[in-house]
Amino acid sequence: MSTVFDPLGLSAVSLEVMAANRDSVQGLARRQQARLARLLEAALKGSRLYRELLPAGTSARTPLQDLPVVTRRQLMERFDDWVTDPCLTLHALRAFTADPSRIAAPWQGRYMVWESSGTSGQPGVFVQDAQAMAVYDALEALRRSTPRPLLRWLDPLCLSERIAFVGATSGHFASYVSVQRLRALNPWLAGRIRSFSIQESTPELVAALNDFAPTVLATYPTAATLLADEAGRGALRIAPHEVWTGGETLSPAVRAHIERALGAVVRNSYGASELLSMGWECAHGQMHLNADWVILEPVDEHHRPVPAGHAACGVLLTNLANTVQPLIRYDLGDQVTLQAGRCGCGSPLPVMVVRGRHDDLLHMAGPGGRSVTLLPLALSTVLEDDAGVFDFYLRQQDAHTLVLRLPVAGEAGQAAMARGCQALKAFARVQGLPRLRVLQELGLPVPRGRSGKVCRIMACCA
Repeated sequence: MSTVFDPLGLSAVSLEVMAANRDSVQGLARRQQARLARLLEAALKGSRLYRELLPAGTSARTPLQDLPVVTRRQLMERFDDWVTDPCLTLHALRAFTADPSRIAAPWQGRYMVWESSGTSGQPGVFVQDAQAMAVYDALEALRRSTPRPLLRWLDPLCLSERIAFVGATSGHFASYVSVQRLRALNPWLAGRIRSFSIQESTPELVAALNDFAPTVLATYPTAATLLADEAGRGALRIAPHEVWTGGETLSPAVRAHIERALGAVVRNSYGASELLSMGWECAHGQMHLNADWVILEPVDEHHRPVPAGHAACGVLLTNLANTVQPLIRYDLGDQVTLQAGRCGCGSPLPVMVVRGRHDDLLHMAGPGGRSVTLLPLALSTVLEDDAGVFDFYLRQQDAHTLVLRLPVAGEAGQAAMARGCQALKAFARVQGLPRLRVLQELGLPVPRGRSGKVCRIMACCA
């Protein structure tokens, strides 16, 4: 399978990334401003939507804080006017992402396409050209720290590693698309990089991982927690050197549990469908923002700036790598705190604390009193992919019962509820919960925090 890859572009970006690693704070700011000017120029030239949204007189030199905030819903509703290449239409891309056989295939030979979850109630479609992919590749290759730097220097292509990705594999999701693209780029590595679905039953997942025996495990903190529990009771018998996590909040206690049970060093990263590589964790355990390629503005609930060191309600993202689908002051919704001062590792890149998705693991009672753990990301994927339900609230009432709340009412709400309950029960049967009850709450608002996002899956308090 062909894929989107520009080796010359990757070489050029890699040199820029390495140069930025040794730059000053002032030098990073200059790189940032030059790329912002390029982004604004592309948006004004190619995006009908941004020509409408940006104030009169906006130019490549207009300060970022003078520009309006945009939301996913706003952009997706005007998708065809938003993108700068008229060949990209939402109708065609929706048809493309509806076909699982085309996961990681290049759209029209030159674009990588992935879809996002509906965490904010609105799923998104994101398109990357070769230049954007070169940036993501370079950041991933050159800024991901490793506890074994000498081995990585001797084996930069990871030829000696067996990498297991445990995640959502049922759709065109950014992480899965990235794994499949990596396999397409490096056919000789295809047998050493495998994906495992979080929708499999835990015994099947454990058996498959035991058979593959990965040396590197890439997954979400909640999935890593489940696997650590399985290792603790002796069912999972793998010995990874590293565990790469991302996509959810990783607490110190969860990190310690994973490291202790799996005997591996955990390395956390921060990314999103909107920009794959936003942050990386250094050897000092600090999360660094890739400020040469992304601008994050921590803000309060009224989108006013929050000073460094203070917790924010949300964050505005400006992607400096993607000029095909401009994201300028985009309301990402995550809670990010930028720290003042430099990290002891010597990097000029700013340090941040990220509070990402933080849904709960659900521990249900299976046959014979056996505990069955349901992963929140698996439940979200089932509701979104199998039932087409994106705005929901799922809470555990007891060890046998879930309560599904949908804000829509009427016939549309009843139909969505029927699909949701059917999908949840089918998933539960696969997980060994044939008698799961799903109670219904229809037409009630989904509880949201000040950021507009919601903890969509809540464990039983008892």
